Amino acid sequence: MKKILIIFGVLSLLIFIRPALGLNSVQTNNESITIEQTDEESSARFIDEAIGGIKQFYFYTGFANATSGHLLMIVIGIVFIYLGIKFDYEPLLLIPIGAGVIIGNIPFVAGYQTGIYETGSVLNYLYFGVVKGIYPPLIFLGIGAMTDFSSLIANPKLMLLGAAAQIGVFATFIGALYLGFNLPEAGAIGIIGGADGPTAIFLSSKLANGVNVLADGTVVKNLIGPIAIAAYSYMALVPVIQPPLMRLLISKEDRKIRMKPPRAVSQKEKMLFPIIALILTTFISPSALPLLGMLFFGNLLKESGRTERLAETARTKLIDIVTILLGVTVGASTQADIFITKDSMLIFGLGAISFVIATMGGLLFARFMNLFLKGDDRINPLIGAAGVSAVPDSARVVHAEALKSDPHNYLLMHAMAPNVAGVIGSAIAAGIILSFLG
Repeated sequence: MKKILIIFGVLSLLIFIRPALGLNSVQTNNESITIEQTDEESSARFIDEAIGGIKQFYFYTGFANATSGHLLMIVIGIVFIYLGIKFDYEPLLLIPIGAGVIIGNIPFVAGYQTGIYETGSVLNYLYFGVVKGIYPPLIFLGIGAMTDFSSLIANPKLMLLGAAAQIGVFATFIGALYLGFNLPEAGAIGIIGGADGPTAIFLSSKLANGVNVLADGTVVKNLIGPIAIAAYSYMALVPVIQPPLMRLLISKEDRKIRMKPPRAVSQKEKMLFPIIALILTTFISPSALPLLGMLFFGNLLKESGRTERLAETARTKLIDIVTILLGVTVGASTQADIFITKDSMLIFGLGAISFVIATMGGLLFARFMNLFLKGDDRINPLIGAAGVSAVPDSARVVHAEALKSDPHNYLLMHAMAPNVAGVIGSAIAAGIILSFLG
């Protein structure tokens, strides 16, 4: 039996490789006529087939379809990952985005369902949450579940600093109009000044998604990718951008101002705050309900004392999952042929200017407030820089800068008040813009 199996196997192998050996059998009148090809013909045919196979294989590789744009974007993705790992610049954002940039710029043959813009591809389905504005409210739910509003409740006047920093939004809006963007596009670009990535994605998915059509028939461009990348990039660069502005606009004497400890906030106040804030802010800006509603709902889960399990899920597992999906898909949307454009470069330039204006607005308004405050009520103007909604990085930068002037001046809790106010302010600003331009 074993010998039979061996013979059968050898015969099967010979039948299978016969074409490769150049032998063909033709059965005629029960006689087998074997046509033997010459060695030269067999070798030539084998070489031609091998070359053809290699060419076909190469045609479907990334090497054959790569452009300088793809390579440039891959380098940018690597830089994002490097910044996140080496310098700890928002690693939870920059590393997923950097990986997404690399994924989105692997070259492939057009028409294959692998790219994020190819209908039916896995990446396209995941990108649905960005295009339809699903991910940002879920991010806000997690932020609400991990945020302590005590410092803002204890010192409500610091909310004005969060509002003052939103000047960057409207300055960027005007700048975008000046550079030739239409109203919806300028509105979406303007929100970069709020330094809030989820809010920027939410607004751009509504206004500049490549689907909306103006009254004159003009199709609004899809600017979600450039706007999101610009917003997250400048959020990550808070430790680089803000300190020089603080030292430029705030004197060393003012940087040493010590603020009195905030009063103790009761649990009852903490529970009432998200309910009252939800009603007030959404009555002011109903279009911001998806963001503010989820923000204060998440905070209510945290402060109610009865839903700790839900709050824990929102601030850990849920926000982690959504951050991964958001970062990778936003990064993957930066395909070279779509992302490397004049518009993208202008958006990045406007983003840098808007972030500087927002920081300056908060710092200068803090100095202005001190004109009306006396004694222990005075505030350290540095906390005005925390009015941008890059939570909690801008508050940490303020704290670190204060310690350089006075090693015993602890501003972190004070800076968290305008910082969380900035989150609320940027969402309100996005809602106002959406109500006018949506």
